[in-house]
Amino acid sequence: MTTTATEPTTTPLISIVAPFYNEAEGIEYFREAILAVMEGIADVRFEIVCVDDGSKDSTLSQLVALSTRDPRFRVVELTRNFGKEAALTAGIDFARGNAVIPIDSDLQDPPELIPVLIDEWRKGAEVVLARRADRGTDSFLKRKTAEMFYSFHNRLSSVKIPHNVGDFRLMDRVAVDALKSLPERQRFMKGLFAWIGYKTVVVDYVRKPRMAGETKFSGWKLWNFALEGITSFSTAPLRIWTYVGGIGALLTVAYALFIITRTLIHGIDLPGYASLLVAILFFGSLQLISVGLLGEYIGRIYLETKQRPTYLVRREHGTPDES
Repeated sequence: MTTTATEPTTTPLISIVAPFYNEAEGIEYFREAILAVMEGIADVRFEIVCVDDGSKDSTLSQLVALSTRDPRFRVVELTRNFGKEAALTAGIDFARGNAVIPIDSDLQDPPELIPVLIDEWRKGAEVVLARRADRGTDSFLKRKTAEMFYSFHNRLSSVKIPHNVGDFRLMDRVAVDALKSLPERQRFMKGLFAWIGYKTVVVDYVRKPRMAGETKFSGWKLWNFALEGITSFSTAPLRIWTYVGGIGALLTVAYALFIITRTLIHGIDLPGYASLLVAILFFGSLQLISVGLLGEYIGRIYLETKQRPTYLVRREHGTPDES
């Protein structure tokens, strides 16, 4: 970044966005880690937008106290727990920076990588992705299910989500504004991040264990999260069930012709109730699955047509630092 003697010198503002939900044990670790990184980067101003997603412990009070001591910390207090995707959306909406860096408050995404993200941004990248090169801190089951999700999603959807890339990234203001223009209420942020595109660079890092507290994502929540991602960016599941139904219909016609032919040749054969029951249960199960899948898409239409806001803010704590 160069300036002439007649050009005003402007220092870019970097917004760090961190959702919090019952993370009281880790706030001090987060503060120390972020401040250590900020002190090591010259010619950049920082703001840290902390979003309290309806925490039930002392998370909010600690964050408010932190914003009182340090004006670079701002706190967006949501009216209740809306979920991580909504909290992340709120933080991005409130961020004022020339670039925005979403990061998990549990510090599994290392703040030490922020200078690398900023360097790539200064070189001209509009989006800098942080990719987990090593997920050894995750369980074997979580690593395998994540791998299966990325592979399955990218085969079904035209919008490809980079493998092992979470929310941790840097986005230039032009990418942030594009993201904010997307109107949907049910937000699968990984997919939205990928959908907007822009000039992208990838940097690798090693995922760390949590500094404090416990994960808020159970196996059931992760399953629903994966289902949300697939139905948000692909109609292929509906098309697949169309093919399944067509194949089933052809098999049924073929079996019916076989039964008619055998009856004409050998007469009526009374045995066969077991096979008939199995066939009825099998095709009935397929119908229930297909109806359930159709319901997922109809449910998304229902939620979108109500046009409820993604989140509600009770109050913003801390005064934006304009220095």
